[in-house]
Amino acid sequence: MSDTPPATARAFTGACHCGAVQFECSLDLSGAIVCNCSICSAKGLIMAFAPAEAFRVTAGEDHLNEYRFNRHVIGHMFCTTCGVEPFAKGEMPDGTKIAAVNVRSLKGVDLAALTPAPYDGRSA
Repeated sequence: MSDTPPATARAFTGACHCGAVQFECSLDLSGAIVCNCSICSAKGLIMAFAPAEAFRVTAGEDHLNEYRFNRHVIGHMFCTTCGVEPFAKGEMPDGTKIAAVNVRSLKGVDLAALTPAPYDGRSA
């Protein structure tokens, strides 16, 4: 993965429910997934991925807390005020740092127009 987002990436802004945590990113929604792991299933997350360089928290860093479970490789970031997880931090198998963005927290996205692919995180 290069330091620049793929050519099909678009710029987005997003936030947690209360707006305390805000971010901007560049990502390709055609690569969105619905994971069946215990946390993604419980939260109803739709995730899309951005290289770490294409993701930036613009407000509310002090409102974030991290939750890790299972193998402790993904830092699920949630707002300490409203509890919403707008994104997670992790690494690709090659070590490239990424942001896993909760598509439901992006502004201006028509969720009905997306066709996220299933991902078997429960078995991973």
